[in-house]
Amino acid sequence: MSIADGFVETPHGRVTCALDHRPDVPLLICAHGAGGSYADRTLVAVAGALGAAGLAVLRFNFPYRERKSGRPDPISTLTQAIAAVADAARADLHPPRIFLGGRSMGGRAASMLAAEGGDCDGLILLAYPLHPPGQTSKLRDAHLPAIPVPVLCLNGTRDTFCERPLMDRVLERLGARWTMHWLEGADHSFRVLKSSGRTEGDVLDEVREAARHWLGGIGITH
Repeated sequence: MSIADGFVETPHGRVTCALDHRPDVPLLICAHGAGGSYADRTLVAVAGALGAAGLAVLRFNFPYRERKSGRPDPISTLTQAIAAVADAARADLHPPRIFLGGRSMGGRAASMLAAEGGDCDGLILLAYPLHPPGQTSKLRDAHLPAIPVPVLCLNGTRDTFCERPLMDRVLERLGARWTMHWLEGADHSFRVLKSSGRTEGDVLDEVREAARHWLGGIGITH
């Protein structure tokens, strides 16, 4: 089985995957959040926006989701799965560059893999979960300064997993490699209130343009 067949082998079993857009451009290995899957509505929509910015996107299930469990795997299993999908993508697709990332928990796992030396050219983090909702003392930031590659992080200003004043303080320690983009009025799922005057399409357009600008800044043009 291969990516073309819709599957990837990981150390903890075979998982389903889906490749969005053409494979001859830089590839994002895109992991889902704790309550989602590779077919999650938000993940699919954001993958489309990132594709329009000039990326191929490979979405995949973590092993626990493949087992139809609602309980996330240990972080070591998550990072091993991301690494296995990236290795399979290199072997099957030969992309010119590989980025790691994903939504919420998936992005956090990708960032931990990169901080530990996982091979990639950059990170794209969607709704990074800096802390559990209402538990701002439990920051998930200790590994972030160790990330050696360029990072694009997109969070909504209404995201209860990432209060902006706390992230702003963390950013002071992260340096020029980290690009933070705030999506005005968006929540953890990148949804906006009707009263904001914005639509989800507006948010996705902003994601596309933010990604396009960031890619250009690191030497990748579409």
